[in-house]
Amino acid sequence: MTKPEHPLRVGILAGEASGDILGAGLVAELQSRFPDIQVEGIAGPRMQAQGVRSLFPMERLSVMGLVEPLKRLPELLRIRRSLRDHFLDNPPDVFIGIDSPDFNLSLEQSLHEGGIPTVHYVSPSVWAWRRGRIKKIARAVDHMLTLLPFEADFYREHQVPVTFVGHPLADEIPLQPDTEAARVELGYGPEDRVIALLPGSRGGEVKLLGPLFLQVAHWCRQRRPELKFVLPAANEARHGELSAMLEKYPDLDVQLLQGQSHTALAAADNVLIASGTATLETMLLKKPMVVAYKMAGLSYAIFSRMLKTPWVALPNLLAQRELVPEILQDQATPENLGAALLQYFDDPLLYDQLQREFSELHQMLRRNASSRAADAVCDLLAQAKNNRDNKQKLEG
Repeated sequence: MTKPEHPLRVGILAGEASGDILGAGLVAELQSRFPDIQVEGIAGPRMQAQGVRSLFPMERLSVMGLVEPLKRLPELLRIRRSLRDHFLDNPPDVFIGIDSPDFNLSLEQSLHEGGIPTVHYVSPSVWAWRRGRIKKIARAVDHMLTLLPFEADFYREHQVPVTFVGHPLADEIPLQPDTEAARVELGYGPEDRVIALLPGSRGGEVKLLGPLFLQVAHWCRQRRPELKFVLPAANEARHGELSAMLEKYPDLDVQLLQGQSHTALAAADNVLIASGTATLETMLLKKPMVVAYKMAGLSYAIFSRMLKTPWVALPNLLAQRELVPEILQDQATPENLGAALLQYFDDPLLYDQLQREFSELHQMLRRNASSRAADAVCDLLAQAKNNRDNKQKLEG
């Protein structure tokens, strides 16, 4: 697009660390095209390092669960009102909301109604559940940027302008992972058989899945005494909880880590993992996996009725068929999960087939996401300029 008559002004908002990473990549791309760009909003350390001015600390938005956001609701509403007033009084050329849909979509709708072009980066899981949200998205967002191709198909069906940009993780992770280096780092030899256990990052997940995953490890090791296990804890609190659970299994060969989930996945032969975004990283590292999940009975009954897709694991959603086993709720027993894990060791053809499938999906997602996102933002800016110029001609 042509250079704007004034320094390009961008509003941007990320509510958590993953959004800060995406925002930093996008801002860097926009800066390469508009060196005098001015960007402000809510940013974490990565975006701030790119020169983004943060009007509020990003940590104030980083709340999860059901109860914590309710306790913080007055503050969150106050921040959103302040941002709305600030951007309406000082309109940017474009506003980009990154993920955090509960916070961003309402703000985007107010700014859109005020004549500011809006972009939302990272689709909510509207294709999977609560599909009625598409109406709000259509009212709030001039352009949606999706990380996954099937998400873009859903928006096209509902006439919402959309660009599939690919996934930054697919750009960052090499097509051939360095398993040997990861094993050396964790002290494993090339002949070791290693299973990574990832029971999730949230306290509720670890409470339900941690004991189950250790039971699975025990079941597997009774049948394969040579097996070793690596268990990365998401943070210090999870490390303490998992350490206490491990006391019941003194004979189990488990290496408990704090963080280092990427290294643990890279070092493993197979992975037992909670359903969630970590399944995508596991796929990109070409690791066969068994996906498990459990939640409170009533919650599962409600969620399963709302779910509009036959799969929950991202590799299966991407392939639109079951590539990896999904063993959920009452079916998630040590025997079922353990048998599925051991099958990968017993069936080399299945192992090799998954490697090929995962490589194809990796290539599909490897699109230089930040550059494609910047292209879409530039196209929207050009479209907005044309609309303004045409309006001025009509009025003149």
